[in-house]
Amino acid sequence: MITVENLSKRYGSHTAVNDVSFTVEPGSVTGFLGPNGAGKSTTLRMLTGLTPPTSGTATIAGRRYAELPNPGRVVGVMLDAAAQHPGRTGRETLLLNSGLLGVPAKRADEMLEAVGLTAAAKKRVGQYSLGMRQRLGIAAALLGDPAILILDEPANGMDPEGIRWMRGLLQDFASRGGTVVLSSHLLGEVQATVDRLVVIGGGRIVANGSLGELLAGQGTLVRGLDPVALRAALVAAGYAVEPVADGGLRVEATAEEVGRAAYAAGQILIELRDSDGAGLEDLFFQLTGPADQLAA
Repeated sequence: MITVENLSKRYGSHTAVNDVSFTVEPGSVTGFLGPNGAGKSTTLRMLTGLTPPTSGTATIAGRRYAELPNPGRVVGVMLDAAAQHPGRTGRETLLLNSGLLGVPAKRADEMLEAVGLTAAAKKRVGQYSLGMRQRLGIAAALLGDPAILILDEPANGMDPEGIRWMRGLLQDFASRGGTVVLSSHLLGEVQATVDRLVVIGGGRIVANGSLGELLAGQGTLVRGLDPVALRAALVAAGYAVEPVADGGLRVEATAEEVGRAAYAAGQILIELRDSDGAGLEDLFFQLTGPADQLAA
């Protein structure tokens, strides 16, 4: 379990993180989101002992990271896949880490196989693609068989197959009681992977809850045979309506309310569902403000 309580970090007169509190329970994949400069990376660095907080606490399994007797056996961390030594092979990298963690050397080969890098085990890391380095970083994070994973942008550089593989790995890890914190700018992938969200903006937590709860307020997506008449009927019924792609409408009402209004107006519907397909992107920009720009 991860517990962050009233965590703050100030650099002179600048406050990078301001009184942040949240918990991450076992058995969950939590997306930790925020635009560039929001305090996301600083929070993760404080959580993993790389940056001392100005005030507040961040604990992993009830202890500060620096107090864990063998941190890598409790929490697997990947904050920068490019930080691996380019002159070592993938296998050498994991063998070195296995010695530091006190795990059998065979664990290195097991992790290379688990992340699909067995064929590249003897290749130098400097020759790896970014996606391969991400896989190696995930292998290093899993090496000590931790109960907790903290991963910053693990899908960067991965192809669709790699992203799908990573999603399955993290969800399987959580299903076995593991705790995952996942930071990413790929909102569609976050939405497909996580079950909880913590969103930070301007150094403060602006949203914290289950994915379903946070997206529930995103309304209903509806499409009809006559989009113009359908929109007029919904507006006349008193609902806020916003056009979306392909002639659809996003309505600030429940699916039942939209269906009843359409029925009363004699409108034939061809689609009616919760508007969560693009909901995370909309929610993100609503919470972090129009001035914040999300990197691709």
